[in-house]
Amino acid sequence: MKHTIIKSARVSLLTALVLANISWNTAPNNENDPPLLTIKGFTFKDSNRNGKLDPWEDTRLSVSERIEEIIKQMTNAEKVELLIGTGMPGIEVLTGPVGDSKQGLVPGAAGGTAAFERFGIPATVVADGPAGLRIAPTRANDSKTYYATAFPVGTALASTWNKALLEEVGKAMGNEVKEYGVDVLLAPALNIQRNPLNGRNFEYYSEDPLISGKTAAAIVNGIQSQGVGTSIKHFAVNNEETNRLTINAHVSERAIREIYLKGFEITVKESQPWTVMSSYNKLNGTYTSDRKDLLTQVLRNEWGFKGIVMTDWFGGFPGFESIRNGSSSDVVQQMIAGNDLLMPGIPIQKKALLEALNSGKLSQEVANTNVRRILEYVFRTPTFAKYKYSDKPNLAKNAEVTRNAAAEGMVLLKNDKNTLPFADKKKEVSVFGVTSYAWITGGTGSGSVNNKHTVSLLEGLNAAGYKLDKELVDLYTPHAEKELVAEKERRKAKGILALPERLPEMKMDDAFLAKKAASSEIAFVTLGRNSGEGGDRVVDNDFNMANEEIEMLDEISKAFHAQGKKVVVILNIGGVIETASWKDKVDAILLAWQPGQEGGHSVADVVSGKINPSGKLTMTFPVKYSDTPSAKNFPGFPAENPKDVTYEEGVYVGYRYYNTFNVKPSYEFGFGSSYTTFDFSDVKLSSPTFNDKLTVSVTVKNTGKTAGKEVVELYLSAPSKSIGKPKEELKAFGKTKELKPGESEILKLTLSPKDLASFLESKSAWIAEAGTYKVLVGASSLDIKKTAEFSVAKEITVEKVNKAFAPDSKFTELKP
Repeated sequence: MKHTIIKSARVSLLTALVLANISWNTAPNNENDPPLLTIKGFTFKDSNRNGKLDPWEDTRLSVSERIEEIIKQMTNAEKVELLIGTGMPGIEVLTGPVGDSKQGLVPGAAGGTAAFERFGIPATVVADGPAGLRIAPTRANDSKTYYATAFPVGTALASTWNKALLEEVGKAMGNEVKEYGVDVLLAPALNIQRNPLNGRNFEYYSEDPLISGKTAAAIVNGIQSQGVGTSIKHFAVNNEETNRLTINAHVSERAIREIYLKGFEITVKESQPWTVMSSYNKLNGTYTSDRKDLLTQVLRNEWGFKGIVMTDWFGGFPGFESIRNGSSSDVVQQMIAGNDLLMPGIPIQKKALLEALNSGKLSQEVANTNVRRILEYVFRTPTFAKYKYSDKPNLAKNAEVTRNAAAEGMVLLKNDKNTLPFADKKKEVSVFGVTSYAWITGGTGSGSVNNKHTVSLLEGLNAAGYKLDKELVDLYTPHAEKELVAEKERRKAKGILALPERLPEMKMDDAFLAKKAASSEIAFVTLGRNSGEGGDRVVDNDFNMANEEIEMLDEISKAFHAQGKKVVVILNIGGVIETASWKDKVDAILLAWQPGQEGGHSVADVVSGKINPSGKLTMTFPVKYSDTPSAKNFPGFPAENPKDVTYEEGVYVGYRYYNTFNVKPSYEFGFGSSYTTFDFSDVKLSSPTFNDKLTVSVTVKNTGKTAGKEVVELYLSAPSKSIGKPKEELKAFGKTKELKPGESEILKLTLSPKDLASFLESKSAWIAEAGTYKVLVGASSLDIKKTAEFSVAKEITVEKVNKAFAPDSKFTELKP
């Protein structure tokens, strides 16, 4: 048998992985391992078991050379098989019969790529999602369980403002992905919270692209440090769930680039995710999965993205009815646009793509480019490296990570007269609200996790040693259990994308509450909200309080205040709710978010003072829903069945709107209290004029009596001669270590030329105007502690780009 020996020794794939600090278990040969071939002292895996060394098995060749050898040999049918996913079991409920869906190696995973025995290419596995790995906990003919950790939701994680902590969360997620045999986690999700009613805001991070991008980049870096991949999503402008497969979002190029793409740009440049997921919606008349300007021009050419793009599941189809009717997405345009992998993949797409490739409607060049990228991805996976996953991730350690992250993301919204911390374990505590007993871990849909157990507030307070009013506990527990069962049955009847509903509260009379106020020292009242994939929230009884909740708060507050006792509200929510009408009725409000499976412990850690809250809001809490800049343009028109949504507010999203147009919020962006106090001093700029970069340093001192952490937020107010600009924009942030009373830390924050720039559509460029720039350093967007100024001598063209995202309709954007 003749073998071609390549003289120049090249770095093998295994060596490259070792150099990248990734090591795979290499077990002794067994029947699952490919046989080995030894040729002139070199040993190779005969991955396709044909008894000879094929060029793609020759590790002396570079990965790209081996991939080219595979592409040369592939038939059109094989290329199509690789470009289209392997299906998703159970999806037929929505689509009707769509053909064979392979279960894949990991039950409950969302799909994957096909295997090719003749090339030794294995099937790879992708699975949800943003709050942790979503796989089936039970398997056929298997007595073991496969639970994963439910981490805090996106809003909770972002509220930590702590990039090092977020990377640790990512590492814990990556550990579970890798040890359960999954190659890519379909996360993180970082769409902008354009409107508080978006049903998936719990998965997302912020109304601000800097927070979104920095949070996602930290999590991606953590996950991928474990040798598995991520899929950042949903790219782009997927800011509502109503008619998400068909809605046409009309957005200016400036708003797209400055607000809706900026977080993705930061994430791509700072973490190089393995994959990007294109979104469902149309953008200015064209599906995002069909847009070459988005997926190739901007993502690859401008930002330097190297991985694969996959569609969201059934992206490019105008609704599930079209699938049932036998229609296909525009597979040719999706491929030309730079969408490499169509997920989850159905036979009609394969048929259409094969016909296009055979007829020349889709060129070999385009198909080969997309195939090449998918093979590059496959070669990186643990599955390709035959990693011997254990099915035993470190769940105990990861539970500790989620407990700490949840506590750090909690935001103390109100704390009159030091109501919190409440550390008295001898006096009785009354715990009200059905959600205290039926705690919400996270939202529903692909962002949910099959975790073993959720620690409720009741359990958390019990474990922390609090003395709870037994009569209340005995009353609430069966009520909560009954309502939870009814809710599960209702959702089961409605099917796969059933949306969660608020559980009804229990009615209590004045005499009973007076008795509780007399015997208890403090009342904890939990208000809960849940939402999920496939639908948006509503104003009445969701964003706004239900009448029964207002009555409950009124009656509890009246009874406890009459006895000189305090009332604490705990918000177990995923997104923004109305707070202005009721916040004055209570003494303290702790925003606990949906804090993952250890949530009850995390709340107890904060209310007891074991942990000093240091979370800050990454979104604005408006006084009323109608104050939201997108309120009159959400979810779109016609109202009863929206087809179009127009982003008339332009770049004035969130605090950029409230601050510029002087609309008073209930709680502003960046806000969060502490059990201690901090002083900001010695704000210094590295230079009075800007050249290439500028460093801002600030000293933060703990001036209180309790150890704690503080977030420093740097906003920039820029000259606005050529175009209108928000009053100020967040450009950098940092968080101190835990400072002891009297201790100080100097934080240094850096501004780059692009931080100064706005996007001018007339010039297709990012431009930093000449003039005076004001630096505002503060503890929130409205609590500015110190300011400083620097100048830019002459206009800087930071980056020139090609025009993109041409409008498909005319509309007038909001201007200051």
